[in-house]
Amino acid sequence: MGRIKILPSSVADQIAAGEVIERPASVVKELVENSLDAGATEIVVELEEGGRSLVRVSDDGVGMDRSDALLSLDRHATSKISSASDLIGVASYGFRGEALPAIASVCLFELETAAAKGQREAGTRVSARAGRVETAEPTARSRGTTVTVRRLFYNTPARRKFLRSQRSETRASIQALTVLALTRLDVSFKLISDSRVLVDAPRVSGVADRIASLVGANTAEGLLPVDYATGAMSVRGYVPRPADAKASGRKALLCVNGRPFKDPFLVRAAENGYRATIPADVRPTVFLSLGLPGDRVDVNVHPAKLEVRFRDRMLVERAVEEAVRQALRPLEAAAVVGWSVPPSADRRWTPETPWRGAGTADRPVAGSADLLPDSDSPFVRASRVPGQQLLQVFNTYIVFETPDGVTIVDQHSAHERVLYERAMLELTGQNGSSQRLLLPLTIDLEPAELDVVDSHRELLSSIGYEVEGFGGRSVVLHAVPNPHPRFDARRCFEELVADLTHNRLEGLNQMERFAATYACKAAIKAGHELDQEEMHNLLTRLFACQLPPHDVHGRPTMVQLPKHELERRFGRS
Repeated sequence: MGRIKILPSSVADQIAAGEVIERPASVVKELVENSLDAGATEIVVELEEGGRSLVRVSDDGVGMDRSDALLSLDRHATSKISSASDLIGVASYGFRGEALPAIASVCLFELETAAAKGQREAGTRVSARAGRVETAEPTARSRGTTVTVRRLFYNTPARRKFLRSQRSETRASIQALTVLALTRLDVSFKLISDSRVLVDAPRVSGVADRIASLVGANTAEGLLPVDYATGAMSVRGYVPRPADAKASGRKALLCVNGRPFKDPFLVRAAENGYRATIPADVRPTVFLSLGLPGDRVDVNVHPAKLEVRFRDRMLVERAVEEAVRQALRPLEAAAVVGWSVPPSADRRWTPETPWRGAGTADRPVAGSADLLPDSDSPFVRASRVPGQQLLQVFNTYIVFETPDGVTIVDQHSAHERVLYERAMLELTGQNGSSQRLLLPLTIDLEPAELDVVDSHRELLSSIGYEVEGFGGRSVVLHAVPNPHPRFDARRCFEELVADLTHNRLEGLNQMERFAATYACKAAIKAGHELDQEEMHNLLTRLFACQLPPHDVHGRPTMVQLPKHELERRFGRS
């Protein structure tokens, strides 16, 4: 008896602080969210020693009077909700009433606030140590609130030891502020670290402008707009061209109904949208904003509100994947020489901005050699290819004019994309086109290769190879694929079998890897001379694909040379 007891409030507050406040960046996140909820239009964050010595957040929001200022340091004191039903679709960033008391319990805390609208009206200054209020006195200040946090975790030295280097902690605070800055374009944000301005994001009217101020104009100019809707859900934002995606330095910034959150499964869904356009080790940066009815997402599942729960997660993941995939379809997604857009172009994204894509969510991929694209396709309209004279250079590239410049197509990569999408249709149930041979081909194989052919006979048949054992170490090909007149059926078969034998195509997406390998080996090569009819046929089939601008290895099928770039280089701009 007597083993169960109630924890002292000071200990309970420190336990709560451990759930909400992990590092200085957590303080920045919670205080900036409070400022946004207070209607601030200007927010300034100051750090010293990465936040170890000082975190100060100042805003011009509505502020508080003396009684509210004192009450705000009590646990679960909040102005956002009053009953459990208010949690459904809650729109404010904060609502638990835990941030301020949790922060105050592990630092030297000071709150200055004023609710009056005058310039230097009476305000309130509250000082606390380890969560205990020491002084509350009047002060003169303009409307708004300033929270100063000194010596974070001074009274919990074990937790202070777990803080990382000053550079790492500063970078984490910048990341926390960046995510919030992307959700509120109507607010200006500034972060000052040891007297150096590291973030300066003034109010803007478009997401692209805010991205440019946060991650750089060059990065922002290379991004593609995402604008997709299905039912009551929308997915908007920006993603990079596959040609610009890198294996390092990825950023994944997500928000739902204006609330930032983390979700590795949605990031993976976005990466799936790049499937068969980038190498497996590349992780593209994504800036995505999800819109959902409030009753379809639960934001009250994590102490620091870093995670959310969706009522229909599969629907959300499919929507994110398709949204990214649609953004990669139009001509604008092709790689660009020089600037991606003219300096004067208006790249602002607003909810009313229409999506300029090359198809719809249910648009099928090209399947057969004689399949023509929709004549009303934005991709076909932009290319001017039908009836246009084409130029082949170096027996490798096809050049043609577009309304905004010149497009250069890599004939091998383009044909690779065409064959890959056709092979995927054939591998998933449609009959592959093949050519029966008047004189069958006899091929000698190693014993391990014979086993592979026997176990993958259906896979090989789906793309057009009809294989029969011939006794001993030989097989006979009675029919082969017919992708183009110069196709070397024997060599392609031998290389596919070798890859299968050495497990080069093993993995979660073996079918996709097999299709990509076949497409690469079967496509016309650099150095093959093409006549006008062959070039027109190739481009027509390319434009009918789902993702025309990209091959299956992360390389572009085409490069745009914008007219404004030509004019700039010739001194005409």
